[in-house]
Amino acid sequence: MDFILTLSCPDRRGIVHAVTAFLVQHKLNIIDSSQFGDTTSQRFFMRTHFKAETSEDVPQKTIEELRVAFEPTAKSLSMDFQLVPATQKPRVLIMVSKIGHCLNDLLFRTSTGQLAIDIPLIVSNHPDFATLAATYNIPFIHLPVTAATKPQQEGRILELIKEHNIDLVVLARYMQVLSPTLCEAMSGRIINIHHSFLPSFKGAKPYHQAYDRGVKIIGATAHFVTSDLDEGPIIEQNVVRVNHGMSPKELTHAGSNVESNVLAAAVKYFSERRVLLNGHKTVVFN
Repeated sequence: MDFILTLSCPDRRGIVHAVTAFLVQHKLNIIDSSQFGDTTSQRFFMRTHFKAETSEDVPQKTIEELRVAFEPTAKSLSMDFQLVPATQKPRVLIMVSKIGHCLNDLLFRTSTGQLAIDIPLIVSNHPDFATLAATYNIPFIHLPVTAATKPQQEGRILELIKEHNIDLVVLARYMQVLSPTLCEAMSGRIINIHHSFLPSFKGAKPYHQAYDRGVKIIGATAHFVTSDLDEGPIIEQNVVRVNHGMSPKELTHAGSNVESNVLAAAVKYFSERRVLLNGHKTVVFN
């Protein structure tokens, strides 16, 4: 059985040695490992993919036994760590409004095995994509929202998160600002796709703004959501070149492609436990 260990802790000598010594002691083999020491925050980050040896004289350890066994090492180095089976798929709640290219892309990639996630439900403040959800046999829940009903609507979202054991919320062009209450409840577990290469061209029609300014590149940004609008830690970004001959519609089409790719990459990194928070930034072992 394969496992993934991710950790962060104050940087000091001997961290890698302590982790590898634990793995050797428990007859566990490293498949791949990445680490990074941030000289600014003075924190150390590590992701190690390992597996148990398979032989009759080596008893198979459960994930709970490994976590308990690793606790003394983690405590001695003040580590925050996660240890999970490599095959464990995050349970993802997708939220969408009336623009569906990112939703469609995530559903297709998941159905074809390109994304190792489970999607138990889709939530929207509009009914438009109920049919699309049905083609993938995924429950679709329509939760309309107004300024007056926002607390009740988000309360229901939090209930659904708990009921379905959601690990990650993905805002696939969900065009509502989340409240600080929801952001804090799911801190580090909400990913948004922003339809521009932050911090440029915020608002409802970024590609029309880009057209008016005659830009030569457009892009997209996937980031964790915080109560500060579009200021959360960035996970992934990309751009595509455009030119003066492209119309706003053509820019929108080009932008939708890069949005879909950037969001899918961010979700993939999260699902593979490659994203670690580092203050207002991220460490991404991709």
